[in-house]
Amino acid sequence: MTPLPDPTVWSLIRAERAALADDLAGLSPGQWATPSLCDGLTVREVLAHLTAGASLSTVRWLAGVVRCRFDFDKQVAMRLAEQLGSEPADTLARFRNTVSSTTKPPLPALAMLGETIVHGEDIRRPLGIRREYPVETVTAVAEYYRGTDLVVVAKGRIGGLRLVAVDGPFAAGDGPLVSGRTIDLVMAMTGRAACCDELGGHGVDMLRGRAGMR
Repeated sequence: MTPLPDPTVWSLIRAERAALADDLAGLSPGQWATPSLCDGLTVREVLAHLTAGASLSTVRWLAGVVRCRFDFDKQVAMRLAEQLGSEPADTLARFRNTVSSTTKPPLPALAMLGETIVHGEDIRRPLGIRREYPVETVTAVAEYYRGTDLVVVAKGRIGGLRLVAVDGPFAAGDGPLVSGRTIDLVMAMTGRAACCDELGGHGVDMLRGRAGMR
């Protein structure tokens, strides 16, 4: 698959951010406090993390890295706290304000699309919200992750496995088969072990066992 040009990727990012914001309108306080698929974070905190990523330029990212003495996890926590707001409505409003933002840390635009989709699922799945993604969107994300370990181990996690989507054209690698919807493959590729339950094939247990790779 030919990589998508950045303007196209940004249009997909805008669409996914808007869809996520709409899905979260009207959540109860208890729902906002639901544990996400990101260990130790609630769905509200993951949304604040997405806002932080869409508000962080390369210069601000570098300044934060220095301020946190190159402790990247500390910087992530610091930026999340900045965007959490005083209450869930504030958290959601801050995220809505980033829908059309093209601000980003020193990452490819496709990485930002991947963050939006993966963290969107980290939020949606525990809440029982299902999104039917455009196949071209999730295929572009799967193609990106198959070839990179930037930010999150994905390429290394699927080494020696054959991944095949049942709902689109994505296929990658050689070895024991892992098959399923493209979005479920993406979630498993990025370390969400629970999403392996949605997949089939002899390679699923191997992929599940690699979920903790960072």
